[in-house]
Amino acid sequence: MTSLIDIGDCRIACTVTGTGPPLLLMHGAEGNHHMFDALVEHLAADFTVIAYDQRDCGDTRNPERATSLNELAQDAAALLETLGHTKAHVYGTSFGGRVAQALAHERPQVVDRLVLGSTWALPSALAALNPDAVQEIQRLRANLPDSAEALAGFFLPQDFLDIRPELKDLFRHVQAQSPRSIRRQAAVAECPPLEPGRLRTQTLVLAGELDRVVPPALTVALGQAIPGARVVLLPGVGHAAAVQAADQVAAHIRDFCLASSISASKA
Repeated sequence: MTSLIDIGDCRIACTVTGTGPPLLLMHGAEGNHHMFDALVEHLAADFTVIAYDQRDCGDTRNPERATSLNELAQDAAALLETLGHTKAHVYGTSFGGRVAQALAHERPQVVDRLVLGSTWALPSALAALNPDAVQEIQRLRANLPDSAEALAGFFLPQDFLDIRPELKDLFRHVQAQSPRSIRRQAAVAECPPLEPGRLRTQTLVLAGELDRVVPPALTVALGQAIPGARVVLLPGVGHAAAVQAADQVAAHIRDFCLASSISASKA
């Protein structure tokens, strides 16, 4: 069941499921906490799983003004504190991985172990790293809902969409443009000068082999820049790994976060 929790000037929509050490899930730019529904089912036996909607996403309500990566990170820290947790494991995917990086940079005492999926280093803009894909996604987004199936094909491999045809409509009800989406796009474009080499949190990085949005080379490069990070390539997986391969993602999170000791060597 989704709850609304007052955090500063926001009413943050979140779910808390399961028992065990706290695990905070951070969704991507186009998502909300429901993208983690399948993942939560796999993790709830081992973690207290906290999934929430960031500002300008899902059912969260916030002032109609610009936000920043730092503010989004502070929201996450405040949510954990309000829920009674001084520290949590954190999994962030895509833009959520950038929010997770910002949290680990700015509030490292809050992050136990960090899992980053299908994301890239904070100082770089995805529009510069993968310009053709970003331009095509923007074009498809502007043509919603007619382009919904083509847009879904950027986030999930076609063979998976053929097995789960209902996901071809993933973006069918997304507005092509709204004040919320404009503010969100501005936050996504922010590139704070926080170098991954400065992170000291134990980190696992998951890259999707077939990711068209954030090519795996970008995610692997991020992992290689974080001291001691473990890097895993998920075969046959696209950008939305938590949707396509929830069982695999959950297994990696479980093994990494619950391990009594983590080797500093990179896989």
